[in-house]
Amino acid sequence: MKMKETLLLGKTAFPMRGNLPNREGQWEKEWDENDVYGKRQKLNEGKPTFVLHDGPPYANGNIHIGHALNKISKDIIVRSKSMSGFRSPYVPGWDTHGLPIEQVLTNKGIKRKEMTMAEYRQKCYDYALTQVDTQREDFKRLGVAGDWKNPYITLTPDYEAAEIRVFGKMAEKGYIYKGLKPIYWSPSSESSLAEAEIEYKDVKSASIYVAFKVKDGKGVLDTDTSLVIWTTTPWTLPANQGVAVNPTYLYAVIEADGRKFVVAKDLLETVQKEIGWDTVEVLKELKGSELESIVAKHPFYDRDSLVILGDHVTLDAGTGLVHTAPGHGEDDYFAGKKYGLKVLSPVDDRGVFTAEAPGFEGVFYDKANPMITELLEEKGALLKLDFFTHSYPHDWRTKKPVIYRATPQWFASIDKFRENILDEIEKVDWIIPWGKTRLYNMIRDRGDWVISRQRAWGVPLPIFYAENGEAIITPETIDHVANLFAEHGSNVWFERTAKELLPEGFTHTGSPNGEFTKENDIMDVWFDSGSSHEAVLRQRPELTFPADMYLEGSDQYRGWFNSSITTSVAINGVAPYKSVLSQGFTLDGEGRKMSKSLGNTIAPEKVIKQMGADILRLWVSSVDYESDVRVSMDILNQVAEIYRKIRNTMRFLLANTADYDPKENHIAYNNLRSVDKYMLVRLNQVIQSVREEGYDKYNFVHIHKTIVNFLTTDLSSFYLDFAKDVVYIQSEDSYERRCMQTVFYQTAVALTKLLTPILPHTSEEIWSYLKEEEEYVQLAEFPEYQEYENQEELIDMWRAFMDFRDKVLKALEEARNEKIIGRSLEAKLTVYPNEQVRTLLKAIDADLPQLLIVSPDSFSISTEEAPDKAMAFEDVALLVEKAEGEVCDRCRQVRTTVGADSELPTLCAPCAEIVHEHFPEAVAEGFEK
Repeated sequence: MKMKETLLLGKTAFPMRGNLPNREGQWEKEWDENDVYGKRQKLNEGKPTFVLHDGPPYANGNIHIGHALNKISKDIIVRSKSMSGFRSPYVPGWDTHGLPIEQVLTNKGIKRKEMTMAEYRQKCYDYALTQVDTQREDFKRLGVAGDWKNPYITLTPDYEAAEIRVFGKMAEKGYIYKGLKPIYWSPSSESSLAEAEIEYKDVKSASIYVAFKVKDGKGVLDTDTSLVIWTTTPWTLPANQGVAVNPTYLYAVIEADGRKFVVAKDLLETVQKEIGWDTVEVLKELKGSELESIVAKHPFYDRDSLVILGDHVTLDAGTGLVHTAPGHGEDDYFAGKKYGLKVLSPVDDRGVFTAEAPGFEGVFYDKANPMITELLEEKGALLKLDFFTHSYPHDWRTKKPVIYRATPQWFASIDKFRENILDEIEKVDWIIPWGKTRLYNMIRDRGDWVISRQRAWGVPLPIFYAENGEAIITPETIDHVANLFAEHGSNVWFERTAKELLPEGFTHTGSPNGEFTKENDIMDVWFDSGSSHEAVLRQRPELTFPADMYLEGSDQYRGWFNSSITTSVAINGVAPYKSVLSQGFTLDGEGRKMSKSLGNTIAPEKVIKQMGADILRLWVSSVDYESDVRVSMDILNQVAEIYRKIRNTMRFLLANTADYDPKENHIAYNNLRSVDKYMLVRLNQVIQSVREEGYDKYNFVHIHKTIVNFLTTDLSSFYLDFAKDVVYIQSEDSYERRCMQTVFYQTAVALTKLLTPILPHTSEEIWSYLKEEEEYVQLAEFPEYQEYENQEELIDMWRAFMDFRDKVLKALEEARNEKIIGRSLEAKLTVYPNEQVRTLLKAIDADLPQLLIVSPDSFSISTEEAPDKAMAFEDVALLVEKAEGEVCDRCRQVRTTVGADSELPTLCAPCAEIVHEHFPEAVAEGFEK
């Protein structure tokens, strides 16, 4: 017989290496085949509901690391709610309409204009569904649990029908109107854009000062005077209709280098310097209000330019006089509207000038800038040309500049219910408080929502037109169109005529001949996803309205959070969410934005193939997602090290409870030694902290740190460190061993449950080695926090002992450095305590040498004065010397009793006793060498 066969060395089939890339897929297949998600929902029937409503990612391409952060975060929350007393179904969704899919088809060589609209849209539809399938598999491979067989998709007939009804309800309340207003227009997309579809980039622009000669000074200005404006968009001058001044500012009429001009008094010095006037004389001063209705000449067209008043005119830059083109600016539009100025926008869908801009017809707007400045110079109206770099709006999809352009569009009037939205924002629980301020200010300051788009792939605006041009949007037509969409999908709009789409026998006073046309524009995609509260939350019986939570990236304050609350308040009067949680963006290891051009992206697929999804999930739990988060392979390798620590600690617990039966061998708390009680108290503190401060507050970092710290500090560095001298060496049923196994097992069960939302694959694997009733850990409940009698006194006592132990470890380390000892079990430790430490050590009912891992036969607590060579602390002195005795072949401790038993001369007395009792054959036959 071999000596090690007399030791109860922990054994388990739970492998040291996770082999996650291979094993995770097997677990996911098993969960799918056994409908674990469905069983969890069945288990939670009748419990309070918590619904996290999924913001739909766009269906185009494989998922990126930002998707992983978002979806894993949602899964952690949903799983934790499901395990803590809530019915928490998760219905994933996809956003499937919009320009990116059209662009992909164009890149594939599909020519939109060579087929019918219905045929082209069918190709968009088919492509979108292939992307949904791709991303569905990507998300499932992250271990995300949900109703994957029945997601919501914005292109399905039921969804589109619900969206039409949202539009109809808003129209019925008078919130929908058609108007000619300047809006963001993307020449590269040939479509209008909403504010949410704009991003800003630096561009180099012309900066020009232009003179508008006075034609009729109304007795206030002479006709030899010019108004000076400053603009960075020369291309908008062909649309000029006026010059705006602020009624409250003082304006100076000046003579400069032989010419007379008008500029704001407070900007005169700056303007003189910028234009380069040598001499300036102020002739008189006027209030802006006195300049109202003066008529100037357009600088290069035979057209008048009216002086108007506007509060939007500021002294931040320029001259205090603003070139006004109502067709190219929102402020210009509203100010000009009061004076009846023409809304002129002589630029077509592609950004090319029309015949309404003589001399520039057929020229792309940006290319016209130098042509216009040359013409101004020729006319003597250009006072200064310069260039500067500034932030300018761009189309967030094509990354090309956008323009402000007046076109007939359909709008949702935010003004009519803005205050209602703001009131609802006040009622929402903003888990990140600044989110409230951000959305509140956006809603407070936003203009009306442009909801029409001049594209092909989207939900059609359900609007008909009578022969006299009157728009028809009635409850009857909306209901009929919604029913058609529910039955046939929205392509029916392009497959049938207006008459075929209207209710049978429909008549209208504006169409005496019974002729009708239909709108060809589609709805803004934010209207699509922003209708999900109606199309999903209200339609799915397992879900609830409002949702308990929306969780997305911080860019969704201008996107989905915004459009959802707008449509919901418009038709329901309430916000669609009770709470909102937002996350930052993913950056590379150096804090740079991830982009394919920089080559610093990390594909989740690559991480999963190399390391496993649980490593990605553990990374998500380790980052402060409220801010932008860094990720790199180096960072993920560090996370993998932490994973190995977790796995190996759990493996130790499993291995050393293999012969433990939780029903037969369990020792009640009151019968445990105080060290075991202390560990159970610490475990329960972890349970409470992880649940209340972690999962309940969506603070993943707290969960991560709390569990890893417990595993590292309380277990590995202390309890499991000395445990080997008990669970390996003592007899199977010894009291001390069963005490520790009781703690091991309860710890393994509790930690496995607490880790399940974060590491579902690994937790499920651990669970298969535990002796619990539930088939899967996902079907278990979180451990409940228990408070034990006199636990505060127990904690105080063991904290004091830990302080004492730290000093012992320091003394042992010093002795090791001085070559007095090698292993700590070779140490003879003499303790010289003060009264307080003496009392503490007497109260410890466990074996002190065992707790400190020193030689048990050479340990003593002295009442004498400490010798000089002892290491002195404030409350104790410690003397470490070489222990007397021999090393026992079985327990490896230095004992004075080695050889006391003649039959087992290489064992100490306690080991000899265990071998005599449990392995008599070894005594008779001897041990193998």
